[in-house]
Amino acid sequence: MRRLPMRKIADALRLKAAGLSTRKIAASLNVGQSTVSEYLKRAERAGLSWPLPDGLDEATLERRLFAPTGGKTRRGLAPPDWPAVHRALRLKGVTLALVWEDYRAAHPRDGYGYSRFCELYRRWEGKLSPTMRQHHVAGERVFVDYAGDTVEVIDGATGEVRTAQIFVGVLGASNYTYVEATWTQSLPDWIGAHVRMFEFFGGVPEQIVSDNLKAGVTKACFHEPRINRTYAEMAAHYGTAVLPARPYKPRDKAKAEVGVLLVERWIIARLRKRRFFSLAELNAAIDDLLPGLNGKMTRHLGASRRDLFEQLDRSALRPLPASPYEYADWLERRVGLDYHVEIERHYYSVPHQLLKKTLWARITDRTVEIFHDGQRVASHVRSSGNRKHTTVTAHMPDRHRRHAGLTPAELRRKAEKIGPNTAALVDRILRAKTHPEQGFRACVGIVRLAKPHGRDALEAACLRAIEIGALSYSSVKSILKNNLHRRRPETPAEGPAITHPNIRGASYFH
Repeated sequence: MRRLPMRKIADALRLKAAGLSTRKIAASLNVGQSTVSEYLKRAERAGLSWPLPDGLDEATLERRLFAPTGGKTRRGLAPPDWPAVHRALRLKGVTLALVWEDYRAAHPRDGYGYSRFCELYRRWEGKLSPTMRQHHVAGERVFVDYAGDTVEVIDGATGEVRTAQIFVGVLGASNYTYVEATWTQSLPDWIGAHVRMFEFFGGVPEQIVSDNLKAGVTKACFHEPRINRTYAEMAAHYGTAVLPARPYKPRDKAKAEVGVLLVERWIIARLRKRRFFSLAELNAAIDDLLPGLNGKMTRHLGASRRDLFEQLDRSALRPLPASPYEYADWLERRVGLDYHVEIERHYYSVPHQLLKKTLWARITDRTVEIFHDGQRVASHVRSSGNRKHTTVTAHMPDRHRRHAGLTPAELRRKAEKIGPNTAALVDRILRAKTHPEQGFRACVGIVRLAKPHGRDALEAACLRAIEIGALSYSSVKSILKNNLHRRRPETPAEGPAITHPNIRGASYFH
């Protein structure tokens, strides 16, 4: 039987107290007579009559009318507390058979048999929403995504309007929800939101179920999705695993989608008329509204998200590590001829034995660590992008042995074949470096420019670079690209002094 709105049930009680018959009440409310009779009986069993007690809201009225009373069914059997059964099944290792055994232990003479118990539970469960019917073990999963709606933030100094993204995380068993505003959906903001989400929960679930957001999943594949290395490192730091939702399988992330919908209705919609002048101000407003969302009573389960979190998820979550994850970028790099790798316009040395190998660099705010086959082979203090070199002496070859026949003398010889200007520029670059190897990369690049542009053009470009003091490969390449080697610096032409009555001349100042 479909439930009537609570206001109609209250009207039925009011009309009954006024002396109307069941038939007239049914006609007045436009419902069936048997329906009115059923609700009046429920009210009588719950001890309710008109006028209703002060402070009795609709949610409380519904619980009193429809919550299991512990009484007997028509067959004289004790009805199970289905919401309590549903909550118990979310605990790890708990099965329907185990819950039934507890039920029969409490009702040995008047309890349902196992098959009927399971049938009635499945029937009750079928009335729940698809999201609530999914089986989620306590502490097992958190579902994360960004809301489709954004919130505008005004820069108080410039008046510029930016849109803030809304990150949402929902625990599977309890639906306990975390919400945060970030400027972007980029990897640093995505990782930072996860770190703060775990702190909010006070623990870490076994798995993170994410949408195929580009920040976290570099390749969205149905069978073998590829996880961003920074995202995977963050998950390893917290002892959890990333489980991307399968493409075109919305039920894989149903919790996140429902959580996003609730956040849009309960938080973002309530903020639509407010103006924010900083991201911190917006997040403070979200923090004020979030307890209301998590404290809202769930109609079918008879408990709030916060209550379910305390009962189910809190004790099942894994403990937080001693320190939060420090964000780090991972970049794949190939070792150059000078046994250095380029990272954000700076060059860092690695052992010379790794020449031409492909390595991984882990970059934080303060350090640059370089790995080969999973082993760290170099560590440097991070420097600014000044096109300079950071070189560890131990990384250099013994007695400056060169590999593949590449030596300063060989580079000079190749430059001399092109012309004297190229040879002069190569020599000046090699002499300007603390270690000649640091200039190999630039010199090789300059020599190779002769092939696409021709020797004469390269000679002119090298002369121009020497004249303006631009001793780098990028400068020579820019000169050639913009045809600056064809233009000579203009010098003032010598000639007779200009005479005119309005010009005072040098004698005026003596």
